Amino acid sequence: MLDLLKQPVLSVQEFLALSAKAIRNVIRRPHYADDIFLQMDGIGVGSLPIVVLTGFFSGAVLALQMSKALSQYGAVGKTGELVTISLVRELGPVLTALMIAGRNSSGMASELGSMKVTEQIDAMRALGTDPIQKLVTPRLIATCIVLPLLTVIADFLGVFGAFLIAYTLLKMTPAQYWNSAWQAIVYSDIFQGLLKPFVFAFIVALVGCYFGMQTTGGTQGVGRSTTRAVVVASVWIFVLDFFITRFFVNL
Repeated sequence: MLDLLKQPVLSVQEFLALSAKAIRNVIRRPHYADDIFLQMDGIGVGSLPIVVLTGFFSGAVLALQMSKALSQYGAVGKTGELVTISLVRELGPVLTALMIAGRNSSGMASELGSMKVTEQIDAMRALGTDPIQKLVTPRLIATCIVLPLLTVIADFLGVFGAFLIAYTLLKMTPAQYWNSAWQAIVYSDIFQGLLKPFVFAFIVALVGCYFGMQTTGGTQGVGRSTTRAVVVASVWIFVLDFFITRFFVNL
C-alpha cells in the first residue's frame, strides 16, 4: 500500500516545489519580459478564435434552453437575466479555462517535453540559466494576464449570442433584453467571474509546465505528458470551481 502511494506523493511534492519556485521568480530578476509578451501573444491572441466561438455559441444555446423552460411559466423575459448570471458566474470562466487548457497546457507540455528529451533544459542549467525562471515563470505570468481577459471576451460574446436568439426567435426587444441582463449583474458576480479565471490560470500554466519538465522516454514520453497535462488541468479546473463557488455561496 505504501509503495502505491510513493509516486503520487512524490509527484505532488515536485509539483508544489515547481509552483513555489515559479511564483517566487515573479519578483526576482531577470524577468524575461520579451518571453512574457511572446507567451501572451501565443496564449491570448492565438486562443481568440476558439474563445470567440465557444462564448458566442454557449450563450446562444443557453438562450434556447432557458427560453424553453421559462416559457412554461410565462417568464421568457427573464432569459437575458439567467443567461448573463450563468455565463458570468460559471460557464464563461470554466469553458474558457477548459479551452485554454486543451490548447495551451498541452502546448506547454509538448514544448517543454521536447526540450527535456533533447537535453536543451540540461544545457540551459549548464550555462547557468534557471530553466524555471526562463521557461515556466513567463508562461505563468502570461496566462494569469490573458485568461481573465479572454473570459471577459467570452462572457460578452455569450451574452451577445443570447441576445441574437432572444431578438430573432423569442421576439424580445433590445431594451427588454439588455435591461434585464444588466440589472442581473452585481459586484460579487463580477469579482467571482474574474477570480476564477485568475486561479485557473495557475492550474493551466503550472500543470502544463510540470508535465513538460517531467517528460522522459523520447517522443512517446512527450505524447504521454501532453495527454496527462490536459486531463489533470481539466479535472482541477472543475475541482477548484466547486470550492470557489461554495465559498461565494456561503458568503
